Amino acid sequence: MYQKRTIKDITAKHIMFTLTLLVSLLVVVIAWGLFTRSRPILSENSLTALLFSVKWHPTQGQFGFAPFILGTIYVTLVAIVLAVPLAIFSAVFLAEYAPKALRNSFKPVLDLLAGISPVIFGAFGVLVIVPLVQKYLLPVVAHLAKFVPFLATNNFTGFGVFSAGIILAMMIFPIMTQVAEEVIHSIPKEVRDSSLALGATHWETIKYVVLKKSRPGIIAAVILGLARAFGETIAVLMVVGNVVQIPKSLFDAAYTLPALIANNYGEMMSIPLYDSALLLAALILLVVTVFFNILAWLILARVEKAYV
Repeated sequence: MYQKRTIKDITAKHIMFTLTLLVSLLVVVIAWGLFTRSRPILSENSLTALLFSVKWHPTQGQFGFAPFILGTIYVTLVAIVLAVPLAIFSAVFLAEYAPKALRNSFKPVLDLLAGISPVIFGAFGVLVIVPLVQKYLLPVVAHLAKFVPFLATNNFTGFGVFSAGIILAMMIFPIMTQVAEEVIHSIPKEVRDSSLALGATHWETIKYVVLKKSRPGIIAAVILGLARAFGETIAVLMVVGNVVQIPKSLFDAAYTLPALIANNYGEMMSIPLYDSALLLAALILLVVTVFFNILAWLILARVEKAYV
């Protein structure tokens, strides 16, 4: 009987290990598949030339990714600038000021926001954000553009980097708030009590002790949001304008890497190397996303280890 139970335990352990390993290897398999399909264009052009060229003319064999990479970076930066302060202040409120009942009632709302389909955010952007930017913000911007750099634009449609950044900020806000709140909440009570015992106010304790101690975890939350923003496709595609150019203004239209793949894969495959170029774009996106996620995990693991 004992041997039978032991065999069952060992079998279950090995089956679960095998399944976990297979799931983990999926990333490697996907990366290898994308690399294999990207090799034709890499054999014709150097990676440096592809990454830094601004010429995107597939019918002429020119596949410069620079407009798409910069478009993705600009939209992501706008989202980070808008979302980070909101997420940190919300996390501080939930962890430090909100009563337990209020804190517990906010968590499902954040879970709900994090689970909403990107298409819904995209539709909200088209129906609400873009018209608001077009009707109310762009007329003001037209006057301010004489004095503030990066505001002058010829695009008055409302579709552009800023609208896409707002939508992305709404999408990454829940995940950054959740992670930052957990990190702040995990700071031991003794740390706060020591600061208060020395005469510091609650706000001074938060500002000089709690936020300082939780800084690595908050950085990890921002990195996770960054990874999510960098790879977001549908919502951005619906509001960013999808014009192949390097944006010179906050309100110019742009084209992101995920939007490039989603808009074009399956079409114009008769053009030589076009399929390979799109899959190289997907590989670049995968590498960047994996890098940011691993970096965030390492920081969070360090934070968890410090307070266990």
